[in-house]
Amino acid sequence: MEYKNLLVAKEGGIATITISRPKALNALNAEVIGELYALWKELEADENIRVVIITGDGEKAFVAGADIGELKELDALGGIELSKRGQSLLWNIENSDMVSIAAVNGFALGGGCELALACDIRIASENAQLGQPEVNLGIIPGYGGTQRLTRLVGKGMSKLLTFTGDMADAQEAYRIGLVEKVVPQAELKETVNKIAGKILSKGPKAITAAKRSINAAANTDLDSGLRYEMAEFGAVCATEDSKEGTTAFMEKRKPEFKGR
Repeated sequence: MEYKNLLVAKEGGIATITISRPKALNALNAEVIGELYALWKELEADENIRVVIITGDGEKAFVAGADIGELKELDALGGIELSKRGQSLLWNIENSDMVSIAAVNGFALGGGCELALACDIRIASENAQLGQPEVNLGIIPGYGGTQRLTRLVGKGMSKLLTFTGDMADAQEAYRIGLVEKVVPQAELKETVNKIAGKILSKGPKAITAAKRSINAAANTDLDSGLRYEMAEFGAVCATEDSKEGTTAFMEKRKPEFKGR
């Protein structure tokens, strides 16, 4: 399928999605959300793809926000419908068996910040700016920002960023745990690809089980989370990959995982 606003590249088990609306600083609109949803389902159906990198076209913006013109026309029901579409997309990204990495190459504001929050890992370039400035428009984050930001940086910091609408530069974002690493702009692509490659070298079943268990930690109490982890641990212990991994370690060689 061809996409008007997305560029897609596949190499090995890695797919790179580039949101390409440079004149609009890659802002999300209904069309982009629809294309991202369709592309995500397409990639999930490709058994070869295990890691997805999401970035923005150019060096100024990852995704600078939503389409303000669309927001201006919304009433209550329209707002709920838009929020539902955005939340559905980001829920699929967050809960996919594929690992997602946000390569934040500039502004990640509003819906762009929410998209980054839904990814498993966020790597930022030194010129990155992240934030939820929706209150400046008289609205609030609607694609999960109030929920994921709070889980990531804590209630107080989430309120500070959301109530003021202020942007956090890359170093501040790193300090508060909003991104996992900050690198020079010129090194962003190489750094993200290296991380993706390292993830690809691990047992596929183990990565999926670990992702599910970590996600569960944010949404349940400790006892329930421990039981969830126990079940996932038991399941991966029964895989061919676990036998290969432990055998390779004892034989002092690299494992050859097959995802079984």
